[in-house]
Amino acid sequence: MKIMEVPQFGPMFRFTDASIYWALYTLSDGKRMGRKKLADRVGIGEGSMRRIIDTLKEWNFILVKQTGITITKAGQAFLNQIPIRVVNVDLGDSTVGAYTQGILVMGVSDKIHNGMQQRDAGIKVGATGCTTVVIRDGVLMIPPDWNIDERDPDLAYKIRKDTGITQNDIIIVGSADTKTLAVEAAVNAAFELI
Repeated sequence: MKIMEVPQFGPMFRFTDASIYWALYTLSDGKRMGRKKLADRVGIGEGSMRRIIDTLKEWNFILVKQTGITITKAGQAFLNQIPIRVVNVDLGDSTVGAYTQGILVMGVSDKIHNGMQQRDAGIKVGATGCTTVVIRDGVLMIPPDWNIDERDPDLAYKIRKDTGITQNDIIIVGSADTKTLAVEAAVNAAFELI
């Protein structure tokens, strides 16, 4: 999935579609936020955030006032139509990195083979990787053959309960040495599937 096309000429963007998504997600709680604080939460520079804000404002996805930035109904609707949801999930030793971020991707389980594509998508952005979780024949798995139900039933129960994963969905958990990279890894891997 592409949110913003990168211009062929001009200055290079120092952010990704994951940064744009995370900016909207951060604003989706309805609270006002200043540009600097939003840039810090997304993990990009203020110049890049200025470009994102200008674009989102042009699309009527945000309102920018002296008191801060808020998401609009159109921005919230756009965010909601993207078939991913941010989830908090701890896979324990199945992830490598100080920070993790889970993303539930709806309706793409048939696109998952062995999870290497998602791992590679995480590594490509500088993270330590991504771990993928799917349900195959009713069994919660880390592809290709790690049976979570069998090896750690308590964890399997917690994952199902906390995320609402269904047979058609997957969970991608980005892991990295920083929270920003873990988020970018998970969201970028998700965007490659939708």
